[in-house]
Amino acid sequence: HVHLVESGGGSVQPGGSLRLSCLASGTIYVIVRMGWYRQAPGKERELVAAIFDASGKINYADSVKARFTVSRDSAKNTVFLQMNSLEPEDAAVYYCYSLIIDRDLGPVEYWGQGTQVTVTS
Repeated sequence: HVHLVESGGGSVQPGGSLRLSCLASGTIYVIVRMGWYRQAPGKERELVAAIFDASGKINYADSVKARFTVSRDSAKNTVFLQMNSLEPEDAAVYYCYSLIIDRDLGPVEYWGQGTQVTVTS
């Protein structure tokens, strides 16, 4: 089994920055994709940013382009999300996501437990 453990959430003022980290551990055969989703109260979970491990291709939500940067350390099965110029609208629970190839099961999606990001003055 695979576990995703996030860290780095917290509370900042508008315009501030936070850096989230997510470590994937366990029996990992191939990581296809890792990234971040978020869910604000009363809203659906949405993609923030994700990166394909092999190609490095990155997808961003339009609302975070130019402010957020997703990166990875493939050797350490870790993905990061650098969030700058945070806005109150960015407040949400941020979930780490990974699509991993299991030797027996094939592609399996995993989710972290979530980390709270609060943006308030």
